[in-house]
Amino acid sequence: MSHQTAYVGRFAPSPTGPLHAGSIVAALASWLDARAHHGRWLVRIEDIDTPREQPGAAESILQTLRQLGLVWDDSPSWQSQRLEAYGTALKSLVSKGLAYPCTCTRSEIADSQRSVMPGGSSASTQSVRGVEHPYPGTCRDGLRPGRTARSWRLRLPDPAIVQFNDRWQGWQQQDVANEVGDFVLQRADGLFAYQLAVVVDDSAQGITDVIRGADLLGSTARQRLLGRALGLADLRYMHVPVVLAEDGEKLSKQNGAIAVDTRHPVKVLNQAFGHLGFGPSAESSLDGWLADATRRWAELRSA
Repeated sequence: MSHQTAYVGRFAPSPTGPLHAGSIVAALASWLDARAHHGRWLVRIEDIDTPREQPGAAESILQTLRQLGLVWDDSPSWQSQRLEAYGTALKSLVSKGLAYPCTCTRSEIADSQRSVMPGGSSASTQSVRGVEHPYPGTCRDGLRPGRTARSWRLRLPDPAIVQFNDRWQGWQQQDVANEVGDFVLQRADGLFAYQLAVVVDDSAQGITDVIRGADLLGSTARQRLLGRALGLADLRYMHVPVVLAEDGEKLSKQNGAIAVDTRHPVKVLNQAFGHLGFGPSAESSLDGWLADATRRWAELRSA
């Protein structure tokens, strides 16, 4: 990172429940990297997916961070207060011919990708859970007769191959056109998509470095393409290992994740630090632990 560019990092949780062990790993890594770079660390509550939001979750998240000593450097921001900015960004893309309306439903997209596989089974029945069906470009050249627009999509460039060096995962490359297709910017329910909101907010907050869980690695290429379409600078990324539940899936509320017990903050932090590849700190006080962990992170992970 250029010495002329002041480091700004962020932690951006969704208020779908309290922070659990997996969330703490991402928050700690982000906080340590900002402190190791003598930079600023911000917190953004990503609360625009209202159907998934839990009452009181945002306040619980902020309280947990305070109790763990992961204090932010400016007032937390809330995506629900930024809807006008997302609308402005979408209008800008539309005016440039870089976004278009779409009538397709998820089932229609899945059906368009279904093909017969060896043994007579279909691609849809053999797909891995969570894998997206690439959008086939059905509405790229205009809406089908008699259909009404449901969502808005980004018109990808040709080619749409993104390459970048992730600070933890190494060299990455994705052909977004073939693997994802033109992706949604505003959903059929009127809510702005995560990809649009996060790109607009990272730019508005001056974020230089995004440290987050590896489950979001697949979003990075899309966010880079969208940022470039909006004329924004590329960011640096580090995707840290996610904490897995007993079923082998990412730890989440859906598979038994429980809120961290902040009565013993050093214990919680040592567990998260261990998941990031560090041995426990001998420091017993919270301030001492954070100072020691920052020094050790700077020695091994700040490059």
